[in-house]
Amino acid sequence: MQTQEALPEEILSLSDAQVLEQIADCKRRLGKDLVILGHHYQQDAVISFADFVGDSLGLSRLAAQQSRARWIVFCGVHFMAESADILTAPEQIVILPDLSAGCSMADMARLPDAQACWEQLNSTGSDKIVPITYVNSSAAIKALVGRVGGLCCTSSNAAAAIRWALERGQRILFLPDQHLGRNTAYQMGHPLESMALWDPDKLDGGLNAHELAHAKFILWNGYCSVHQIFREADVQRVRSESPQTTIIVHPECCFEVVRKSDRIGSTAQIIKAIEQAGPGSSWAIGTEVNLVARLAERHPDKHIESLSLVQCLCATMYRVDPRHLLRTLQSLLQGQVINRIQVDPATAADARLALERMLEIK
Repeated sequence: MQTQEALPEEILSLSDAQVLEQIADCKRRLGKDLVILGHHYQQDAVISFADFVGDSLGLSRLAAQQSRARWIVFCGVHFMAESADILTAPEQIVILPDLSAGCSMADMARLPDAQACWEQLNSTGSDKIVPITYVNSSAAIKALVGRVGGLCCTSSNAAAAIRWALERGQRILFLPDQHLGRNTAYQMGHPLESMALWDPDKLDGGLNAHELAHAKFILWNGYCSVHQIFREADVQRVRSESPQTTIIVHPECCFEVVRKSDRIGSTAQIIKAIEQAGPGSSWAIGTEVNLVARLAERHPDKHIESLSLVQCLCATMYRVDPRHLLRTLQSLLQGQVINRIQVDPATAADARLALERMLEIK
C-alpha cells in the first residue's frame, strides 16, 4: 500500500500566488501529454487548471477518450482514479495528487465483508440475487459485483440499473450507499417494507431469517458523510424562512430529507436544474459546498444557498490542493511518476465487466 509523502519545504514555502503560477508553467511545459481531471466537489483553485470537470464516472469515461495523453492526473478521490485506470489504456498512467484523498463511503464496503454477505444471501433461498454497486466503491468491490453478474451505477442511472437487475433476478443487493438504493427504489414504486438494511458489523447482517427472506432489496449500511449532514430541520427552516425557495437534494441524502424536498437529482442533474432555472429564482441545494458555491458564483441572477447552515465540505476531496498538484506536475517534468493508481489486471478485468454493463444500460 502506497503512503502519501510529505510535501517538500520548497513547495510549502511558496506563496499561494507562486504555487498557481508554477502549476500553470508546469502544465504548459507538459503539453498534450497531460490531462487534468477535476471533480465537481474540488476547490476552485484546482478546478481552474482542469481540462475537464465532471462527476466521477463522467471523468473516467473522458479519461478513456484521451488517447494521446500519457499522464492523467485525477483531482478527485481514490476510487475515482481506480475507475479511470480500469477504463484507460494500459500504457496510460493515472495519478492521484494526494493518496490520502479517500472516500469514507467506499471504505464502508470491505471486500471480505461483501464476500461473506454474498455467500450468505445465496445460501438462504432459490431467488436469484443480482448485486449493484455505486461507482463510489473500491475496485475490489466492483470486481466482485462484475464477477457474479452484477453492475455498477451512478446517482443518475441508479433506476436504470435497478430495472436491469430485476430483469435478471428477483432480489437486489445494493452497496455501499443505503440512501441511494432506498431513495431510488422508493421513487420507482417499491415500498419501504421491501427493503432491509445489511449491517456488516453484525452477525447475519443484523437481520433475522424472516427479514432476510422477504427483502427484495438488501441495502448495505453505508452512507456519504457529507450528505448525512443534511437534516429534516434544514428543510423545515428553509420552508419557514423562504417558502418560495426550491429545495433540491442529492439522492445520497437520507430518505426523510429527500421525501420533504421539492426535487432530487444527481450532481449533473442539480447543475442542469440551476442552469435552466429562471432569473430571480431561489434555490437551496443539498450537496457538497464547493459545488453550491461555484453554482452561486456562476449564476448571480439567482439566489443559491446550501440547504444546511453547516459547511458541508468533502474533507478528503479537499486534500487534493494546489500544492499537491504542483508536486505531481513537477515530478513528471523531472521524469518521475509519484502516486500512480494502478489496479491489478485480474481485479481490473472483473471490475470492467460491472462498469461496461452499466455503460450499456439506457
